[in-house]
Amino acid sequence: MTLLYTGMGFPPVVVGLFVYLLLSRSGPLGGLNSPLIPSLFTPGAMIMAQTIIAVPLVAGFTMASVLGVDPQLRDQVRSLGATAWQTSVAVLTEARVGVIAAVIAGFGGIISEVGAVMLVGGNIEGRTRVLTTAIVLNTRQGEFDLALALGIILLGITFVINAGMLRLQGRSLDR
Repeated sequence: MTLLYTGMGFPPVVVGLFVYLLLSRSGPLGGLNSPLIPSLFTPGAMIMAQTIIAVPLVAGFTMASVLGVDPQLRDQVRSLGATAWQTSVAVLTEARVGVIAAVIAGFGGIISEVGAVMLVGGNIEGRTRVLTTAIVLNTRQGEFDLALALGIILLGITFVINAGMLRLQGRSLDR
């Protein structure tokens, strides 16, 4: 649990550095030509870094939600003849609000990420540029109107996805 909670606090730029070193030519995975191991400055490398950022968040919050479920529920479901799989589904169903919150936290961690994706993706136009890195680039170039417009688009996407997650939790948007 300590490692998981430590992973929840990893600075994303450190994760980017770690993935960069892993995938660089002199890194342990850099010389392998495998479809399972991405190259630097590709969307695959960006996905790898963002997965490393999101997994501890989702796993940690999910674990906390599941641990918050009344232990008597497990006993009751088992006494009714449920299999281990059915018991797990019942517990996850009971913890669904927290599990969905965990997914939202993981999503929030990666949609707002700049450092790691810039390090491993390179911010290459048409290949690895994402909204967050485009905002940084346009701000540095003094194109504040475009940076602001991209920021509004990013906020809109985040709002729509979070609204959908609230619907999955069974909550209305007006609360």
